Amino acid sequence: MEGMSEREYSAHSGISRGAIQKARKAGRLVVYNDGSINAAASDVRRADMTDPDQQRRSTGGDAAFSGPADSSSYLKARTALTVYQAQERQLAIQKKKGTLVDRARAETLVFRLARQERDVWVTWPSRVAALMAAEVAAEVEKQTAKPMNIEAAILQRVLETHVRAQLDALADLRVDLG
Repeated sequence: MEGMSEREYSAHSGISRGAIQKARKAGRLVVYNDGSINAAASDVRRADMTDPDQQRRSTGGDAAFSGPADSSSYLKARTALTVYQAQERQLAIQKKKGTLVDRARAETLVFRLARQERDVWVTWPSRVAALMAAEVAAEVEKQTAKPMNIEAAILQRVLETHVRAQLDALADLRVDLG
């Protein structure tokens, strides 16, 4: 006899004789011509062909996991799924309470508000130029006792220039909703 008997290989590998017989039928063992088992070659072939999860379950290991994946990767994936589901529930609760808003809607509203603000500032010089010209002329007359006339159109152009410069500077601001 060149190799080991089923009983000897069973003791060598730490698995039952029935499992050895199943492995032999499945072709997971290397057998010599005389029917004995080549232990070294069979150990390598069994390691390559046997599902680690099946081995763990057959030896009484952790039976809670099934499938060919490593149990630690399964645990990591399961933990990640649980965390994701908890975060999803938390977001749903925040949305129902009104503490969470849709990002696209918020960006649209901020843009609309900024556009309205800009439009008000662009039209402001034409609304107040004549009034400001009259007030400045009246103030200068009080101080100098000479009649003064300030062209409203000139004051409007000056105001428009300064308002547009300020709006250009504000155009570079970006809202970071984050």
